[in-house]
Amino acid sequence: MFVRPLLAVPLIALIAAAPPPKGLPPLTAQTQRSGGPVDPEQAKLQLDTVDLAIEVMPATQSIAGVAILDFTAKAALTSLVIDLDRNLPVSAIAIDGKPLPRSAWTNPEGRLSITLPAPVPADGKVIAKISYGGTPHVAVRAPWDGGFVWSKTPAGLPWIATAVQGEGCDLFWPCLDFPTAEPRSVDLHITVPKGLKAPSNGILLGIDKLADGRTRWNWRARHPNMYAIALNIAPYEEITETYKSRFGNSFPMTYWYLPGEEKQARALFAEFAPTVDFFERTIGPYPFGDEKVGVVETPHKGMEHQTINGYGNEYAKAAEGFDWLFHHEFAHEWFANQLTVADWDDMWLHEGYATYMQPLYGRWREGDARYAAMMLASRTDILNQAPIVSGKPRSEEDVYQSDKGGPGLDIYYKASWMLHTLRYLIGDQAFGDVTRLAVYGRLDPKPGNFAPRYSSTSEYQQLVQQVTGVDYRWFFDVYLRQAALPELIETREGGKLTLSWKVPGNLPFPMPVDVQIDGRDTRFAMTGGSNTIDVSPDAHVVLDPDSRILKRSIAVEELQAWRAAMAAKAAAK
Repeated sequence: MFVRPLLAVPLIALIAAAPPPKGLPPLTAQTQRSGGPVDPEQAKLQLDTVDLAIEVMPATQSIAGVAILDFTAKAALTSLVIDLDRNLPVSAIAIDGKPLPRSAWTNPEGRLSITLPAPVPADGKVIAKISYGGTPHVAVRAPWDGGFVWSKTPAGLPWIATAVQGEGCDLFWPCLDFPTAEPRSVDLHITVPKGLKAPSNGILLGIDKLADGRTRWNWRARHPNMYAIALNIAPYEEITETYKSRFGNSFPMTYWYLPGEEKQARALFAEFAPTVDFFERTIGPYPFGDEKVGVVETPHKGMEHQTINGYGNEYAKAAEGFDWLFHHEFAHEWFANQLTVADWDDMWLHEGYATYMQPLYGRWREGDARYAAMMLASRTDILNQAPIVSGKPRSEEDVYQSDKGGPGLDIYYKASWMLHTLRYLIGDQAFGDVTRLAVYGRLDPKPGNFAPRYSSTSEYQQLVQQVTGVDYRWFFDVYLRQAALPELIETREGGKLTLSWKVPGNLPFPMPVDVQIDGRDTRFAMTGGSNTIDVSPDAHVVLDPDSRILKRSIAVEELQAWRAAMAAKAAAK
């Protein structure tokens, strides 16, 4: 997911209060939650492959689906527990090809429980075929609120999309709604009315023409994360080129856009190749080079749907000269789809990295001035209301909604600034090595020698120690596990300048500090959290002159308080 630059109020907090669409029952608490502690019965399941056939019927805003889920039992099973919105009733279930009686399943709260006809031993296989359908949940304000978006093109034709990161895959197909449930592969068969196209995840296996003019679009994706599977339906036109990678492989790049927008579409498409090159130079190979780079225009703002990223930024222009939303979602191919967090608690690895890649791209294109401008532009959006990580399983709501005690926007901006500071602390080479290890699990990634992987804050911290040979737990304890920022205290007496770090709970924080004295920069160690420096009484001193350290700023806090007061005053009128 993304946030708009310089957003002062978390939109997710506004969306949480929105009423459900009229005529549809509200989502249950079970369906509304994604991630968190894994149900013990679901922990027994390994989802190996998925074959998902969905027909989308715009006239009635309904769907009909058949899902074939191939499981391996991690422990002995007597039942299958699968997530599915109860507003999509199940009409039939077969286990290993044998139909079950209607009494064999229940779904009162969005957790479909299927009694197996016979126990399945540990390491045994079981295949469930589930037929279901109905009126799927409609997003109030996608993608912050998940569900279907039933829209129209300017010509009045159907324009449909799904975006379900927040509430999860169970809004439109039966799945296991937690991050570590990624299947090895997913086959998608999407049937749409005549004249419409259905670009989706992975590679296109073929298009079936049905007798009545409908078409069925067949796709195959490997290792998609659970919220990344997406439907996109419209009378799309497309631009396709082959990208020749610096790693020796080639893959298609395709943009699906609405008719009448070719000029704008080609301008956006022109950003694809240089953006791929930046990521491949900076991090490593495009993770899905055996599939495609895919982007599709959506009636919602956007989302990191693996190899079919949603784009709805209306071709906005910006001073930095590139489309921030396209860039942010594309960054998630590395930081969300290749590297996936094992728990939502560590979502800063997705959002913080994807946010930080934008100023790095600005630096790559234009130099340090652009990088500094982009970093400073986001500094005032760091809120410090809650720690970024809690160290325990959390749902998507627990993380994204600051009104429920989560870090909210700080997983974007504060995490980005933390990475900025980490790069200053350990250097470019080490930072690049840590990033490659986190993303690929190795320092020498090449097409074909890596696979999608899970990671966590704990692993990331270990990788920093592995690369640098230094235990930086103090760094992560302060920036990720505490809400308040460290404060740099400056005291001058005569010819002495004393610097000391003030940290919540008096935690250790030996962060070195660059000091500019009469125009000359020197980096000073802060062993023990303080240092005293000899300076002449009339010397001009600037601390951290390049703003490399994320630290408390009273000026920022006063600005935020003023913004809040102005917003409250405007709301009262």
